[in-house]
Amino acid sequence: MFEKPSIRFLPDGKRLLLQQGPIDLVIQAMGEPEAVQAAYRAAAERFDGLLAELCGELALLRSRVTAGSPLPEGIVAHRMHAAVVPFAAECFITPMAAVAGSVAEEILGAMTGAGPLQRAFANNGGDIALHLADGELFRIGLVDLPEQPNLFGTATISATDGIRGVATSGYPGRSFSRGIAEAVTVLAPTAAMADAAATVIANAVDLPDHPAILRVPAGTLQSDSDLGDIPVTRHVGRLTDGEIGEAIASGLREAEKLRERGLIVATAIHVKGTTRTLAHNHEHDAEENGPCLRSPSASLPSSSRRSSMRAALPLPRR
Repeated sequence: MFEKPSIRFLPDGKRLLLQQGPIDLVIQAMGEPEAVQAAYRAAAERFDGLLAELCGELALLRSRVTAGSPLPEGIVAHRMHAAVVPFAAECFITPMAAVAGSVAEEILGAMTGAGPLQRAFANNGGDIALHLADGELFRIGLVDLPEQPNLFGTATISATDGIRGVATSGYPGRSFSRGIAEAVTVLAPTAAMADAAATVIANAVDLPDHPAILRVPAGTLQSDSDLGDIPVTRHVGRLTDGEIGEAIASGLREAEKLRERGLIVATAIHVKGTTRTLAHNHEHDAEENGPCLRSPSASLPSSSRRSSMRAALPLPRR
């Protein structure tokens, strides 16, 4: 048995909070009032029962994906599996690497299917599915640490950019990472793909065997972790500028490979105060100020205070 979902509006009266178990979604629809209300009703209806669907296949979703892995049956579970398949031949990965983005996509799909919207988002702990009608924009804030959010960059996304998902991975916070980045934020065609790719790129931002990096088996931190005994990063001590650059460069190489395969559009990597980006305009690769990702220009709004909003959130329009 599962607890009844909690569904309520946040104090601004515009964003709807959907919570059940580990799922913590903030959604917002923008458009005609009738369409907005229909979107919220559809989201609430789809949210009820979604956690039970996933738990029904949890053993499979926590298993490593290989060429011979069986396919999950549920819609969201199948989306999770499909998002990690492109990485399965080269690394250990399970469908859980795409769970947050996949859930966000499912709820956004329910919203947009209920009526025409100008803009909408479903933010699942910082992994965000986006909807943009023609001519619309979103500004996304990039935050490094969930406990003490600090804006290290912004991304402006237009309807023509081919970006419908934003996700962040890093070693701080509730998720585990094998790398040393505080935050790797990925912009991709879907939220599920952004989620999986952020995990893979964050794992690549690393300095193997460095004495200042503390790692412990994931299973000692969470007994049912899908990572088992794989070491994950818990603390990163002092690093030289050269070492920071080396780790970021490793992540950027992985990101470039994924971009060449059409899996991602852009990424930002943040390690100990240093941010580098791989933008979707080749003329601006690995620049501090790309056309899609750029340095902070404003302080965080109060809406970012929820620690579950890992490292990306829509900012007010200017």
